[in-house]
Amino acid sequence: MGNNFTSFSPLERGRFCPRFSRGNKISRVLMLTLLIIFSQFLSAQIGNDMLGARSAALGGYNATLFDVWSTNNNQGGLGFLEEMTGGAYYENRFLLSETSYKAGAFVMPVKAGALGLSVSSFGYELYNETKAGLSYGQRFGDKFSVGVQLNYLNTKLTQGYGSKTAVTGAIGAIAKLSKEFTLGVHVYNPSRSKLTNDNNERIPTIMKLGVEYKFSDKVMFVVSSEKDVDFEARVNAGIEYHITEMFYLRGGISTNPTQYAFGAGMQLKHFKVDLSSSFHQTLGITPAISIVYSKKKHAEKGIAKPGVF
Repeated sequence: MGNNFTSFSPLERGRFCPRFSRGNKISRVLMLTLLIIFSQFLSAQIGNDMLGARSAALGGYNATLFDVWSTNNNQGGLGFLEEMTGGAYYENRFLLSETSYKAGAFVMPVKAGALGLSVSSFGYELYNETKAGLSYGQRFGDKFSVGVQLNYLNTKLTQGYGSKTAVTGAIGAIAKLSKEFTLGVHVYNPSRSKLTNDNNERIPTIMKLGVEYKFSDKVMFVVSSEKDVDFEARVNAGIEYHITEMFYLRGGISTNPTQYAFGAGMQLKHFKVDLSSSFHQTLGITPAISIVYSKKKHAEKGIAKPGVF
């Protein structure tokens, strides 16, 4: 097999890494390993996985949502943020510790925009992918915002295979077309940066277009199309129902592969707590939680601002 792990794609590297000492998990780890090889869905940090349990509960939709997770999901949303905010996210993918996904983000408003920092990690001690990103979003008027991000990526495989680093970027925009409609676009790695020159291996370039429609102050429907230039497009769709001033219910679906999701959210004075669970028909359940703290300038009553929670 040799000792040059960069001759394998990031997805192929995962096949060397499962721990087979967990008895009743062996068959699931083997199944997961095969899917890592053949599916871009598990590309984790080398791609651009969404952050935040709200997005997860909406089937992975995030094109028009603006919150602390805009640091990763769509930097265009940063321009609409007006409060210093920090958040933590944890996802236990398919209930396997080997594929756990952890992230943190911080946003600091500056004049007509905001600076953002995000750090995320996927994997475990034998195989790990880490991404750190610095982002900025600028608002133009009350209805349009554009954002950019610079990312540092690190992929590490132990047992003598070494690690590889790369730098890439992202750009996104959000436009409030009317009281009901909001449009979001995002491109990850528009420069087609390479992870390594071996086999001309490139970091995925992923384009995303999404629409948000508010039926009322309580009901929102969202749908997006996400396209990796090397794979078929994926559709993410979801609905959010604002039950009371504090509580939200959400549900969603995504394709390629098909997954179903649901979740709930709770808005407190300074904290936001979101829970979600998604279901893959072969690999099972992925629970997630995100907690966000923001120091509000004044107490907000009634419905949260459009696109924010």
